[in-house]
Amino acid sequence: MTSLVVFDYGFGNVRSMVRALENVAPDARVELTRDRSAALNADGLVVPGVGAFAACMDGLVSAGGADIIYERVRSDRPVLGVCVGEQIMFNSGSERGIHCDGLGLFGGHVGMLSAPVVPHMGWNTVEVAQDSVLFSGLEDERFYYVHSYAAHELNEPAEHEGVFSRAYEPRVTYGSYGADTFVAAVEKGPLMATQFHPEKSGEAGAGLLRNWIRSFS
Repeated sequence: MTSLVVFDYGFGNVRSMVRALENVAPDARVELTRDRSAALNADGLVVPGVGAFAACMDGLVSAGGADIIYERVRSDRPVLGVCVGEQIMFNSGSERGIHCDGLGLFGGHVGMLSAPVVPHMGWNTVEVAQDSVLFSGLEDERFYYVHSYAAHELNEPAEHEGVFSRAYEPRVTYGSYGADTFVAAVEKGPLMATQFHPEKSGEAGAGLLRNWIRSFS
């Protein structure tokens, strides 16, 4: 039986993510926990995130989640970050004048969207990366966003690139809002992440979660 853990560190729509995973994988065991052993040993780990970058990082580190993510990536065990759970995978983020280091697994910086109105809230399309696993069969779908900040590109080396078991070429899917372009999703070996909320994205989000689970089960 496939085992899935939603990491419960106090930030994120954890209940809706648990329900979404249960719906797309009814035969899987889905658990909401911060237990280290369960999070390390699950077939797939989901790291949600809602709120400010620095607060999410503080909460993740306090719950032992940073070490768990590093260990899973080092061991080629799948991790999926969602919303701020994607952002904290980058080298750093700045929000409301506060600069904070991220996990450094994706190269780049998270900053405010350049658009007349923020947050970017609602349904939007994506420009899917070639050979994407997450978006296979979903290239023309729309996904649900709620965010004011994002990474705009992977434009520098990841600070903790050495955590990966080998060099993975990231597949980057982009979104746009106003005149701004931002990272909508990244697929890098065992580590994948989305800026939008698949658990709020209807059938398109369900399809993406199925694709993620099928990639390792």
